[in-house]
Amino acid sequence: MDETKLTVRIDRDTLLEAKRYAREHGTTLTRLVVTHLERLSAGGTGPGLDAPVTRRLSGSLTPTATPEEYREHLERKHA
Repeated sequence: MDETKLTVRIDRDTLLEAKRYAREHGTTLTRLVVTHLERLSAGGTGPGLDAPVTRRLSGSLTPTATPEEYREHLERKHA
């Protein structure tokens, strides 16, 4: 498998909650993200897709957002 790194910017509280969740469920944050993305690409079905962390992260931007719109969103959010 060809792997690469991904940098994601999220709210600190969300990160701490996600790390706690991973620890309590005996997994890693990376595994949680990979599993979630795999489920999304499989049609968004399966357990865990309605978890509080997922609800907070979902819908931040429209699926058709351009890289420039995403950059502007991050600048507004973290300015």
